[in-house]
Amino acid sequence: MQPKISFQNLPQFVELLSLARLRSLDLAVSITSQVVMIRGAKVKICGAIQYVNLFGVAIGYTIAASISMAAIKKSNCLHANKGKGDKCHMSTNMYMMIFGITEILFSQIPDFDQVWWLSIVAAVMSFTYSTVGLSLGIAQVAENKGFRGSPLGISIGAITKAGTVTPTQKVWRNLQALGDIAFAYSYSIILIEIQDTIKSPPAENKTMKKATLLSIAITTLFYLLCGCMGYGAFGDVETPGNLLTGFGFYNPYWLLDIANLAIVIHLVGAYQVYCQPLFAFIEKWASKRWPNNEFITHEYEATIPLLSFKLKLNLFRLIWRTVFVNSTTVISMLMPFFNDVVGILGAFGFWPLTVYFPVEMYIAQKKIRRWTGRWVGLQVLSLSCLVVSLAAACGSVAGVILDLKNYHPFKSTY
Repeated sequence: MQPKISFQNLPQFVELLSLARLRSLDLAVSITSQVVMIRGAKVKICGAIQYVNLFGVAIGYTIAASISMAAIKKSNCLHANKGKGDKCHMSTNMYMMIFGITEILFSQIPDFDQVWWLSIVAAVMSFTYSTVGLSLGIAQVAENKGFRGSPLGISIGAITKAGTVTPTQKVWRNLQALGDIAFAYSYSIILIEIQDTIKSPPAENKTMKKATLLSIAITTLFYLLCGCMGYGAFGDVETPGNLLTGFGFYNPYWLLDIANLAIVIHLVGAYQVYCQPLFAFIEKWASKRWPNNEFITHEYEATIPLLSFKLKLNLFRLIWRTVFVNSTTVISMLMPFFNDVVGILGAFGFWPLTVYFPVEMYIAQKKIRRWTGRWVGLQVLSLSCLVVSLAAACGSVAGVILDLKNYHPFKSTY
């Protein structure tokens, strides 16, 4: 368990380096300006990886939300059929479209700092479904009168839905798990945007340091407890990929419905929190490129009847954000492999965005000389995380290849 705990603490260490560095800059830092201390092609590479990763996160959230929405219907079906799921298979495509339509509406919120209330709602929902999942896991362990599974994870030779677990498959599963863990801490790619919305005094980096330490401690505790208790409750064969949607539990079904609804609400908010920086980047670029084009720059005001609320609309924002949401929805319907997609995203963004660029910027700002003890230590950290990212990517790609054997485009069955 110790290697996983150490891996989970890496984002905390590196982000504290970033926060210490950013406070020394006398300018408002955003995703595009945080790389000012990295010169040349690295700036464009960093930005490209960051925005591609945000696009990928939107796809992952769309898949996850659709699974949770389908899970609500499926839990009621399982309850009605006393746990027999033969008649409870369904497609998630409709739920992806529902989620996409919802995001099109919320995506018209103009600025990142205006989604703070949505972020709070998402955080409350996250705590809700995590608590439900953990409680159900503990209850199942108590009912079993002990833990199932083994301390080293799934056993070689275990028969699962994907077939018999071979030594090679176990290696791939372990590597994919590293990508899943990295994705779980993907907040680091928008950390700087969040800091930009904080008022001072006190200093932004001090506020963010406290928030980072507290949030990572709480989330890591929940991740470990939910993961360990879920595996301990069901063991090698019956453990679902998600305790609330894989239906290790189907009773009490009403509690599962509440938890899955909380997941959906959480993901509606999280989608906006992650995508707003990308929306802003494209819109700022367009306004600078065509400053006199009314289609891009003009804001229209519309009053909502009965509410006396004025809504600001921009034609470019309306069309561009709608196209963005539609594209993430279509891709989600095309490749609905949640665990594998999450693993790839985590592996793709972890090393460059969470480790490499923050470390390089810290070295540049502090003017740390080459081959000093601190420089060597930071480079060893960066290289180690690169190896982890590459390994996680290999495991996740192997998982996608395995899923593609029984795959039909736009015909996902849950």
